[in-house]
Amino acid sequence: MAFLNAMRDSMGIPFYPSVFQFLMVLTFALHIVMVNLVLGGTFLALWGRIKGDDLGVSISKTFAKVSTVGMSLAIVLGVAPLLFVQVLYDPMWYTSSVMSAWWTMIFLISIALSFSFAYIFYLKENSSVLWCFLSLLFLIITGIIIHSLSMEILYPDKWSSWIAKGGKVNFSGWILKGFSLPRFLHFIAPSFTAAGLFMMLHDWYKGEDTDYGRLGAKIALYSVVVEAIIGIWFLLAQPFSLFRSVFLWISIILALILLLTLAKSLGKPSGYALLSSLLFLLTVLSMGALREVLRTKYLGKLGYSISTYKLNLSLGSTALFLITFVMGLVVVFYPVAVVYKMGKGKEKPMKLDELKGYGKIAAALPVIWLIVVALLGIVISLKNGALF
Repeated sequence: MAFLNAMRDSMGIPFYPSVFQFLMVLTFALHIVMVNLVLGGTFLALWGRIKGDDLGVSISKTFAKVSTVGMSLAIVLGVAPLLFVQVLYDPMWYTSSVMSAWWTMIFLISIALSFSFAYIFYLKENSSVLWCFLSLLFLIITGIIIHSLSMEILYPDKWSSWIAKGGKVNFSGWILKGFSLPRFLHFIAPSFTAAGLFMMLHDWYKGEDTDYGRLGAKIALYSVVVEAIIGIWFLLAQPFSLFRSVFLWISIILALILLLTLAKSLGKPSGYALLSSLLFLLTVLSMGALREVLRTKYLGKLGYSISTYKLNLSLGSTALFLITFVMGLVVVFYPVAVVYKMGKGKEKPMKLDELKGYGKIAAALPVIWLIVVALLGIVISLKNGALF
């Protein structure tokens, strides 16, 4: 306990840890949903191309495009929860990153390669399925690495045995430990649910029920069943009982409702697409909270608690972060709304004039943000004597 607490940042954290913890769970849920969509979509793109019929080719083309855009969003959304982990669990995160330094670098290379191969598959209409397969392969490698790094955080009591295994000290950076198959699969299985829901949302967007959406409903339904089985395996594999956690029961209830909703959606996917997607998102959010409960149990047995982190309240930096987050949502809303209306323009005339006001705001906000941040930097630097 003394060792872990001594490794904390002596400056403390700028805001209440419980708030950071909530934001970490929230942003992780958004990140992992997008990761699931990319992973499941890449698999279906590969499957559709190999299948080769009209439906398969349509699925492949759709998810080839979705995977490239989704991977960009997944990377951006992954920054926030990682930053919160670095703030609240910095002794564990930086230690795991140093122990597995080479794997941390390979993680960056792997995701870049997956992104590149996905783009090649998307841009070249008659490209080989090899590119899609390589993109999927490196996505899985990336997942294994980040999973293992995250697991290493939970076992500070095993660090010394990993580094000095067999009496020989290993500072090479090639250590990669803590892999848990049920935990890893528990994050992988929802990928097919996310991809299936996306296919259902396609029918909702078009306002008609097609074989495309019905297949998506089947994929999502079967995926939830498989995920439930893996979830039981995951729970039984834990050294702690989670059955007293309210988040577990919320997750179970939401998953059951999702299962029933998907079962009803098989004949009419467009009518249940929005509800199913909302239930999926809430289930992932609840499971994310349960994941954090599990982490606090692992580290709590070693005497580490985020609630005891030194608080050095900084309202200015916290306000800047929250304003930036809200600003980002406003800026992203405009292109999303334009794309949505462009698709609808095939059925009825597209009216983008009503979005001009939002467009001006979306264009002006980043400029204002840059000016404010630059001025803050200059003022703080002058105050601290850093410029002269």
